[in-house]
Amino acid sequence: MTELRIDNLADIRKIARQFIDAMDGHTIFALYGKMGVGKTTFTKALCEELGVQDVINSPTFAIVNEYEAGNGDPVYHFDFYRIKRLAEAYDIGFEEYLDSGYLCLIEWPELIEELLPDETVRVTIEEQEDGSRVIKF
Repeated sequence: MTELRIDNLADIRKIARQFIDAMDGHTIFALYGKMGVGKTTFTKALCEELGVQDVINSPTFAIVNEYEAGNGDPVYHFDFYRIKRLAEAYDIGFEEYLDSGYLCLIEWPELIEELLPDETVRVTIEEQEDGSRVIKF
């Protein structure tokens, strides 16, 4: 298990780069953490480090946002917080995104856990008492 620590927001891009360097060819990342812990903020930093020029925000209502990385590859950012039924994930073609071979960053994966393939990298983000964040994967 790898552990990264974000001591303050100024460090987030550096930590995002370390995370990218440790991805080891994996493309599906499920981001676990409490509301407000920084899943979207970390995803934004990851996308910025990958060269995404688009506005990066939570796809809470759209369920998925697609960005273009600096190398031209798509990056898929999911937020399943508001889904009510697993069928909603099927309706957006979630499995096709997973099978695409492109980067998939999934917030609130608890709600679609049974759809996640075995090769999914589970990432937890936890707030520490001092306000820092620890990312484990």
